[in-house]
Amino acid sequence: SELHTLWQNEERAAISSGKLNEIWHRRHDYWLLAGIVLHGYARWTDIQNDGAFGVINEPFKGEASKGNFLEMKNKFLARRFKLLEQALVIEEQLRRAAYLNMTQDPSHPAMALNTRFAEVECLAESHQHLSKESLAGNKPANAVLHK
Repeated sequence: SELHTLWQNEERAAISSGKLNEIWHRRHDYWLLAGIVLHGYARWTDIQNDGAFGVINEPFKGEASKGNFLEMKNKFLARRFKLLEQALVIEEQLRRAAYLNMTQDPSHPAMALNTRFAEVECLAESHQHLSKESLAGNKPANAVLHK
């Protein structure tokens, strides 16, 4: 999964900025998962209110003055958990495939689909800035984004 790369990038940003608690990274993910084990799935408020899991509140301290703060925070936690859940599922599938000595067949049609998906993902990432431009009323950006 891409989770390890994400963790490295987040941790690098946290260390270089000197904000280990304020920038979400793998340590926060650990405590989020531990909170889910203890309090249950999607029990974001219970996890946040438990002092033992206070580290997951640190990255949001600067946003506390915003009106939709709790909703924004809970949505982030839900999205982050989904990311972790997907990565754990993928890693378990890879572990099982290795245990069964399964290999990928490059000629299988699914591999072509995987290549096409990677191309589309790359295109979407390279044009990500256009969505902001389009929302700001930039008509050429909107036309490119539409295509």
